[in-house]
Amino acid sequence: MMNLKHILFSAAVAAMLMNVAGVCQAEFGQVEQGRTVAFDKDKKEVTLIHDSSGDQTKPVYDKLPPSVFKLPDDPKETGQEPKAGQRMKLDTDKKIIVIYDNTTKKLETLPINIVDLQQPIEKDHPLVFDKEENKAKKMPVIDKEKKTITIYSGRQKMLCTFSVPENYFGYPASTWDAGDEVRIYYKVAGQSLRFMNISKTDIFKK
Repeated sequence: MMNLKHILFSAAVAAMLMNVAGVCQAEFGQVEQGRTVAFDKDKKEVTLIHDSSGDQTKPVYDKLPPSVFKLPDDPKETGQEPKAGQRMKLDTDKKIIVIYDNTTKKLETLPINIVDLQQPIEKDHPLVFDKEENKAKKMPVIDKEKKTITIYSGRQKMLCTFSVPENYFGYPASTWDAGDEVRIYYKVAGQSLRFMNISKTDIFKK
């Protein structure tokens, strides 16, 4: 009888703890980080690919399918509007670029031919920053004549010019750009309560 009582008591305690955990999660919400691949300014909706690494200092944006979140109703909880881009990764050692293809809704790994590579290039370097205008130069640069693409990665401190397979060269310029990294606090999936554009406010760089 004592064993039965002990089992029933343990089960009741476990159920109570699970219920408390569920209440706490619902009460305190969740925080997720992702890279913006689309932004609808009119609908105030951001589409992002989540980080699967769990390490916010070394994110790996490859968690599909993408998630769609509404920006907070409260403007005070909304950071700068995000810039969308489909470049997820550029690996000059492996000579590949990983993009999110808006048509197939999949991640595509493309081979690249590196034409020029310069490192380290800080964000205020004359090659990427216009001191007279006091702003970063527009990237990526698409050279239709030479059929090359030049991008700057602040995270990698790298200015790289490369070519891609012919059938991809006509893709929109945003394909080769890195979308802003954002953090979202929410309780209900799809509706953010707090939105932070960490590419604009944090130490992390694209």
